[in-house]
Amino acid sequence: MASRGKSETEKLKQNLEEQLDRLVQQLQDLEECREDLDEDEYEETKNETLEQLKEFSKTLEHMVQGDMTLVDELNSMQLAIRAAISEAFKTPEVIRMFAKKQPGQLRQRLAEMERDAKVGKLPPDVYTQQRMEVLMALRKLGEQLKPEEANFLTTNSNAALSQFEKVSEDMGAGDKLLQVAGSQVAAAEK
Repeated sequence: MASRGKSETEKLKQNLEEQLDRLVQQLQDLEECREDLDEDEYEETKNETLEQLKEFSKTLEHMVQGDMTLVDELNSMQLAIRAAISEAFKTPEVIRMFAKKQPGQLRQRLAEMERDAKVGKLPPDVYTQQRMEVLMALRKLGEQLKPEEANFLTTNSNAALSQFEKVSEDMGAGDKLLQVAGSQVAAAEK
């Protein structure tokens, strides 16, 4: 007991990160295999994964309310889950880096995307969406954006990303985030 729960907290955090990675990987695999599945299979599997993410988010919410040592890490994961559920972020890789607070890897991903876009490997619409996601994640992680990057965000911002940004700025104990994400999930299910 000399660790005062430190090792237990680290183990819990590691388990939660692994569960989040598994769910995000499941979404990524689903997107990669979309062509191999019929539309019903794709939608059913995607809905099941999103439901698992919702359940995981509820678990995190309970932990945030009861264990103050994990609040920052859990809020970060919860924000990433809400982004995935609300479809503000469509790229599982970006969700994963955001949840793990990896601004360096996000910057590297941004550079790779810019290179791929220049050589025509990445279609312009996909490049714009993914660049928006990476820049929004960097901003949420407190990274300083270049003026050109901030301008790109302003120019290309869509409703889902704008609402995600607004909610995460207003987030206190996570209540507002849960309310808005819940309304987005309910709207998406209609």
